[in-house]
Amino acid sequence: MTAFTLAHLSDPHVPPMPEPAWRELLGQRVLGYINWKRNRHLYHRRDMLDVLVSDMQAQAPDHIAVTGDLVNLALAAEFPRARRWIEVVGKPDNVSLVPGNHDAYVQGAPEKFIETFGDYMCSDDAAVPTFPYLRIREPVALIGVSSSVPTAPFMATGWLGDAQLEALDRLLASLADTHLFRVLLIHHPLRSEKWMKRLTDTDSLQVLLKRHGVELILQGHDHIHSTMWFEGPQRRIPAIGVASASSLAHGHKPAAAYNLFAIARDGERWRCEQTVRGFGDGNMVHELKRTLLA
Repeated sequence: MTAFTLAHLSDPHVPPMPEPAWRELLGQRVLGYINWKRNRHLYHRRDMLDVLVSDMQAQAPDHIAVTGDLVNLALAAEFPRARRWIEVVGKPDNVSLVPGNHDAYVQGAPEKFIETFGDYMCSDDAAVPTFPYLRIREPVALIGVSSSVPTAPFMATGWLGDAQLEALDRLLASLADTHLFRVLLIHHPLRSEKWMKRLTDTDSLQVLLKRHGVELILQGHDHIHSTMWFEGPQRRIPAIGVASASSLAHGHKPAAAYNLFAIARDGERWRCEQTVRGFGDGNMVHELKRTLLA
């Protein structure tokens, strides 16, 4: 059987950020704007993002997952720019998206994000986006959830909430006997060393995953390469993070990269191989690592 190739990129923070009007700089945005002017504008680069996306498209993946943070301060002018960017990445049928905390930076931003990107977050049988959503691209089932909510200044926590968790419970139960490779897309990692960046109801989500299982979790938020393992009903589940898609290497954060997953049935089990491609030395994208996950 030919492998299905799933690409994964995250946290592009599509640069450059438009200059905000002073009336837009309230609450959380004030601190975010100061951080952008002092630091973030130095290492989020549009040229790197464009080169990375071009390299990803050259690999001809069957589908692309984007795990959030398309914008920076959720300014009104950022949304159409980010929409034009994701249209270059791929059409809605070929790209599945979930929002990040920066996409829900202030009150009203989650609704604006859904209005702008809803066709990238719709279930196959739905006309409007809801979470969780389900998209089946044989042999893969893509399950998107939203952990993104407006937060207080200095906080970047995420939350699914009871209604979404209950709907996810039902959805995972319905997929139990479908023999699909189930991929959960979420912005916030299920485990975080930073209290102010954590997924607050991760324990409840992990209970569902231990009951029903998925084959793979794709996450963003931390701007680092990461592999975490969580308990499933029969075997452990890998949760994979990736560097920001637009970032220069700085501090402990790596340069821009993306993941490729080659997924195929191997007898009674799935085989999944991860390839990381990104910027190493110089300004070229190349293979950084290859790992057999299952």
